[in-house]
Amino acid sequence: MADQEGSAPTDQVQEEKTEETVQQEVPTGDAVKTEEPVAEQTEPVTQTTTEGPQKEEEKKEEPTEQKQEEQTQEEIVKQEEQTEEKKEEPAVGQTEEKAEDGGQKQDDEKVEEQTEAKTEGQTEEKVEEKTEEQTEAKPDAPEKDKTKESTDIPAPPGTPQPTQQSMGTETEPTKDDHEVDPHATSPRTNLEATATVKIVLMPSGQVVTLACTLGQSLRELKDHFASELKMQFNMIYLMFDGKQANDSLTLADLGVGPNGTIQLELQSTDPVNTPIKTYRPKQEYHMPDVITVRIQGSEDGEGARDVVVEIERATRKKPFIGGYRHKTSGIEFHHASAQTMKKQPPPSTVPKYCRDTQTVEQKHIVQQTTNDMSTQMSKIGVFVSNVPDKLLTPGSYTTADDHHNMILQKIILIQKYYRRWLAKRYVTKLKDDKKDREEFEKQEEIRKKKEKEDRIRKEFERRMNPKSKEDFDLLYHALEKWRVEEMERINQTADGAERKAALCMLLDQETQLISAIGRHKIEADTENKDKRIQQFLSKAAAPKKWKGFDGKSTEMDTPYTIRAKELQDIYNSINMKYLTQDERLDVLLTLKHTVKEHDCKLTQEIIELIDREADLLMRGVRENNLDGLRKRISTLFLQYIKTPTFNPEAAKLLKVPQDPSVLRKNIYFCPSCNQYLPSTDFALSSNSRTVGKCRRCTKIDNDARTRQDFSTFQHMLKSLRKSEEGFKDGSKIAFLLQEQDLRYLVEKIWSGQSILSAWEDLYDLTFVRWDKHQEWSPWNCILLTKDEAASHVKLVDLEEGYGQVFMQKVKQKHTLARNYFSRLPGMAEHVREKANEKSMISGPSVAGQPVPVQSRA
Repeated sequence: MADQEGSAPTDQVQEEKTEETVQQEVPTGDAVKTEEPVAEQTEPVTQTTTEGPQKEEEKKEEPTEQKQEEQTQEEIVKQEEQTEEKKEEPAVGQTEEKAEDGGQKQDDEKVEEQTEAKTEGQTEEKVEEKTEEQTEAKPDAPEKDKTKESTDIPAPPGTPQPTQQSMGTETEPTKDDHEVDPHATSPRTNLEATATVKIVLMPSGQVVTLACTLGQSLRELKDHFASELKMQFNMIYLMFDGKQANDSLTLADLGVGPNGTIQLELQSTDPVNTPIKTYRPKQEYHMPDVITVRIQGSEDGEGARDVVVEIERATRKKPFIGGYRHKTSGIEFHHASAQTMKKQPPPSTVPKYCRDTQTVEQKHIVQQTTNDMSTQMSKIGVFVSNVPDKLLTPGSYTTADDHHNMILQKIILIQKYYRRWLAKRYVTKLKDDKKDREEFEKQEEIRKKKEKEDRIRKEFERRMNPKSKEDFDLLYHALEKWRVEEMERINQTADGAERKAALCMLLDQETQLISAIGRHKIEADTENKDKRIQQFLSKAAAPKKWKGFDGKSTEMDTPYTIRAKELQDIYNSINMKYLTQDERLDVLLTLKHTVKEHDCKLTQEIIELIDREADLLMRGVRENNLDGLRKRISTLFLQYIKTPTFNPEAAKLLKVPQDPSVLRKNIYFCPSCNQYLPSTDFALSSNSRTVGKCRRCTKIDNDARTRQDFSTFQHMLKSLRKSEEGFKDGSKIAFLLQEQDLRYLVEKIWSGQSILSAWEDLYDLTFVRWDKHQEWSPWNCILLTKDEAASHVKLVDLEEGYGQVFMQKVKQKHTLARNYFSRLPGMAEHVREKANEKSMISGPSVAGQPVPVQSRA
């Protein structure tokens, strides 16, 4: 907007200039030459500028014989131009516009009348009258009749670039006039200030605008135009005020002030043979050196003013300061650097002083200087006492060999002391190592002792408060161990009737202990039942989790998990105790609205019980009498939660599959309980040939008769599988073994002790690979303590570490294990084949269910 307003006065001046050009008349001449104007199209400053040249007919008349009339007319035109320049200052950097269509027609008519008058032989007085009328109408007409073309060309070396000219449409002129007197002089002229110089190329009338400094000479301008127009320097000259200007003059000498404007004419010394050519600028856009900026005032336009702004050219190339690249599109973005000069910090107000160092380099040189000495002795008139004198006796002479031997002895002495120091340091290091080792062994002993105490305390806690199946197996194992010890004591100490009585008392005690264990089991089942229910609800309400490519886990809630979470919250609310009557009614109302979504026999029964409890609460019945009713509501609602129709997430957690066809596969018969059960309810050992009993029957038989405790072997098997997972080489056999297999391997093959130290504590023993480069198996293992196992893994050469005798002993045990577990390699191979077959058959999965891939016919 500022650019459009700023160009208003310039447009007005350009229109007047164009009209004057059309109306200008050459005094005499018979032949009239018409020429189509060159269409000029410049880059617009604003988006409202118009493109499309206007064609205008111009007349160019040849000079006639009447030299006197021509000189008179040129003087009049120059005086009028000077008067107009004093009144108005043209805007810098703007292109002079051509006249409108209406004005063009009037001018053409006037020119035709003038031509006719000349051809008919009109008198000189009529020609002068016509000339005066044209001068009064448009005083700013140029000397020639061709329309002027304002073009930007590069400035000469050392001068700023010319301003970019543009054409504006429908721009209203402003009322503000900015007058600059080009003839005004100042006693203190700044030669670095800039001024606008308009060069008129004669006889074409082409106008070139330049921004130059006041200290620039006319010689530099001539050099520039000589190079641009490809002419010799002495073939052109500059005219100012109708006179030829001296080349040594500067713009300041011509009377131009800062930000002023001056017009010069460039002519050729031989216009017939070497005329000045028309300069055709390049089409690309160049930022001008000087621009005019219109600064807005108030909203109604008052107070607006034009400011001439000089553009500073960057003298350096913008540095590359990095950037970034878009990963998806690959587009590069570079950081921008500013042209603004860095602001200098203000000078410090603290005075600072500098001083040079006076350090002198020193050098030590051994010199032998002369020293004059005097001796005083007794003589006549002088007595010197000899009391302080001493008698010196010369010693033995030291030869060179003696001197070298003395040096050798000193060297040997120094070496002895140095070696003594090394020996003492070595001994001190050994003592420190021994002390550290003893401290380490002491700490290890304390740690092992503490671990053993913790284990014994945990076992005692498990016996006093059993919670899991392993805890009850431990109790039954302890009971069996106590019974066996009592039987041996009775058999050794009693006979006959006394023995039978002791056995009866032992049986009664065993019965009481079994009854106590049964009571503990009932309490544990009650607690475990609540835990299992909460675990079931938590699994159903848990969000879906998976790991991304970056290792971070992602969680997602589905509509099914959100539904399961709501049901879990309601179930926990109805089982809460110590609620007020209003809170209990609120919970029951929420439960009622939840189950009313589905109409079936189960939901109807739940709604009926809810209404019954609400009615009893309103009647003031005590809570102790409502425990049974609340228990029924909780049980029925749990059945509602476990129904896949009402809770779809429960389908994945139920043991009984929803599809009856699944029950027809992998079903086996248990001869002990006479039930058909899935394959997961049967425990198979490595050497079994039949399915045998199910897990439940096996546990009942173990509690009743054998009463074996496999918790120790479970711990050992868990540690073994964890270590095998660390190798990441696809080991399978370690995951096929059961607790019974590991027990046979420990007790029968390795005799329940470490093969190196014969340590018998099973909690300190562990299985490791005999050859760590092969997968673990009963014939590639060794039973050692944890410390021995850590040392065994670090061995590189087993034969060098153990010897032939020890290796033969280990190989013998490996042979026994291979004979007993002969079926394990085939089982492992079968598992590998099944896994490969499953990975090839199964396609992409949807919601966790494998989608079969259709085979091609």
